[in-house]
Amino acid sequence: MMAEAKFERHRQAWTQDEIQKLHTLAKKGMALKAIAKALTRSEESVKVRAKEDSLNIAKLR
Repeated sequence: MMAEAKFERHRQAWTQDEIQKLHTLAKKGMALKAIAKALTRSEESVKVRAKEDSLNIAKLR
């Protein structure tokens, strides 16, 4: 397990609304950290979900 802060929503299923928001933000080119914050989910969770949906998330350089 990652040594990340515990997220209250750990392992909670994604809602249709969240998935839509993720797609929208990713398409706008928003960075992973910002998307995670906007969705109140861990970066890891967002990364995994994006990969499942074949979304490309901008990497911060």
